[in-house]
Amino acid sequence: MTMHYVTYHIVHETSYEYAVPVRLSHQVLRLTPRSLPWQTCTSHTINILPAPQNVTCFFDSFGNALQSLSLDQDHSSLEVHAESWVEILSRPFLIETPPWEQVAETMSYRAGRLLSPDMLEASCFLFESSHVRIKREFARYAAECFVPGHSLLDGVGNLMRRIFNEFTFDPLATTVSTPVTDVFASKRGVCQDYAHFMLSCLRSMGLAARYVSGYLLTQPPPGQARLIGADASHAWVSVYCPGSDGKPGCWIDADPTNGIFPDSSHITLGWGRDFLDISPLRGVLIGGGQQTMQVAVTVTPAEEMPGLPFAR
Repeated sequence: MTMHYVTYHIVHETSYEYAVPVRLSHQVLRLTPRSLPWQTCTSHTINILPAPQNVTCFFDSFGNALQSLSLDQDHSSLEVHAESWVEILSRPFLIETPPWEQVAETMSYRAGRLLSPDMLEASCFLFESSHVRIKREFARYAAECFVPGHSLLDGVGNLMRRIFNEFTFDPLATTVSTPVTDVFASKRGVCQDYAHFMLSCLRSMGLAARYVSGYLLTQPPPGQARLIGADASHAWVSVYCPGSDGKPGCWIDADPTNGIFPDSSHITLGWGRDFLDISPLRGVLIGGGQQTMQVAVTVTPAEEMPGLPFAR
């Protein structure tokens, strides 16, 4: 069978301006798309101004690629330009999954039980984290979506669509530090808030679920050109489904912000327990005073960039 790929060119630009010079800066970047069965990063470069010292590349405990860097010279601005070429293959959609109660029982703690490597990896996504809470009110909200005896896939889809229908996308309603309980009370926020709330519901039901960071191809209005820098980082969730008969389990991605199961329009950067584990750019510095940050993301399909040799 012929495999058909969609190729994307992704530019992620971040710039900081400081009121007074920064004397010392240590930064960690998570801007490298992951290699997955349905996703291949064919090219990736990061350019930084001013040029850093002591750049180190490594992987975190979740398998995400990181770049650690230091700047020990005075600077009043910092620019990070990440450019990637990524090929995405349409994912095979799950048709059958076990009943969700069976999955929750499988993931529940039992003393002395030996876990398979993939279940051991998934188990760290069962608990609370900095932005994800386990509470009865979240379990009650999710319980209306997880019908007794129905499959895990049905429950995840029902919850995803309920959040999409009942919440309002509002960039002014929250900040990066808004508690998920406040998001639930107002039912307003951005993709990060949607993901944290859905994770809180899933983990409150005893299901393992992780926060996924990446990009989403957005479509310009009919008749208008794609705007450079108008896109943004995106976030969704991924739920673990254990395997059977000795087979490894799998992960089901769900995008509550758009009410869809991700496919070839979602590009995965990485994942963690919540946003703090997979923040694209994070660091500490000495000096700087007041600072302003601007982020511009452009996701362009290859067919919109004629003359470049990337087609398959």
